[in-house]
Amino acid sequence: MNTDSTTYNRNRFLNNLSTDKTAVALVTLAVSIIACALLLKTEGNIIAAAGFVTAISILLIIFYRVDWGFYIFFFMVLLFDQFNIPGFDPFTFKMDYFKNLKENTHIPYFSAGVINPVELHLILMLLAWFVAISVRKRTKIQYIQEWVLAAIFIVSLILSLVNGMLSGGMFLPALWEVRALFYFGFLFFLIPQIIQTRKQLEIIMWILIVGTTIKALQGIARFISLGFSNAGYETLTNHEDPVFTTILIVFLISLALLKGNEKQRNVLLLLLPILLLGFFTGQRRAAYAGLFISLITFALMLKNNERVKLFNFIMVFLLITAVYSAVFWESESKLASPLKLIKSSINPDTESERYLSNLYRDFERYNLAYTIKTTKPITGIGFGNKYKNLIPLPDIIFPLRDYIPHNEILWIFVKMGAVGFFIFCADFQMRISLYKT
Repeated sequence: MNTDSTTYNRNRFLNNLSTDKTAVALVTLAVSIIACALLLKTEGNIIAAAGFVTAISILLIIFYRVDWGFYIFFFMVLLFDQFNIPGFDPFTFKMDYFKNLKENTHIPYFSAGVINPVELHLILMLLAWFVAISVRKRTKIQYIQEWVLAAIFIVSLILSLVNGMLSGGMFLPALWEVRALFYFGFLFFLIPQIIQTRKQLEIIMWILIVGTTIKALQGIARFISLGFSNAGYETLTNHEDPVFTTILIVFLISLALLKGNEKQRNVLLLLLPILLLGFFTGQRRAAYAGLFISLITFALMLKNNERVKLFNFIMVFLLITAVYSAVFWESESKLASPLKLIKSSINPDTESERYLSNLYRDFERYNLAYTIKTTKPITGIGFGNKYKNLIPLPDIIFPLRDYIPHNEILWIFVKMGAVGFFIFCADFQMRISLYKT
């Protein structure tokens, strides 16, 4: 990786705006006039006007510095919510960052708007990068190892989408199904062209720290407002929020063991109570399991002497956990909530919500296995088709329930078949191997 950045310096065509005050004034005036017109058109919708100004600003930033555009993209993905949290109405969901434009409540409806702001942002970054390599000779296309396998994965996604459409699948559900997978493939090619220095990686980690802390504070604020309890709510955060906390916990340990960025280590140590409390308010059993698996995986990647240091840390942690478990095992205190969450996963009460949640997942797995066995185990049923519900599932607040299950490993197998599943696993393993090297 480069140690200095020459790829994204300030010498580009938009740099003239910084010295041409007339041009800056004209652009500012035009944006202001359009924003005022939007306010009048939407009868005072400040969000619509502010959104327009923000979009223009992001557009200019992307073409000025593509990496800055990626930083904004990364922060917005961390900050905004794709799905609402039952019982709450946060501004992070009302921004409609993940919704199709035709479903966006802040702009006029148009039926062709099946693209969302996330995808517009990605397209603009790609376009800006093409402009950069076209007009500046110093910008080079970075070679990507194992790009062939990643390209095969993207082709397999397209074929599975076509397979679904040809077999009677619905386009919009199919679009929602493949979106994240296409992002996964698209960013594999784009990020190495944008992020090329250690300094850029440090900025990304700062953004992760800030974004995750904001989401943790959001959960803590709800926890406090509910009288320091969950008040019966299944979660106070989005499902993915505790996962980012897990990443930061492992990152903090790595900074301590490997003598990494001292400022980030100190900031994370200060923020650790906030992050842990935010992690707790998420009430995600999978997050606790994910943290455990992440620590094991991290340990396997270390050298022997570093692994010994991590082992000593884990032993101290296990000792504290053992004492905590002994004290609160039968307790009904709020302090025992994490322990009760784990106990409910091992031996849930047959009348509890956790038991019903586990039962739902068991039924879902059976339905997915039945779909694989009775349909197209080699090529899959394709995206846009519902998996078979031999055992009827209860209604949940998720419109794509019959298309995207909780078990997304079997989901890949159902939709892409054995061939697509093998390609997905090979592609994923390849990315891990590249990370290790």
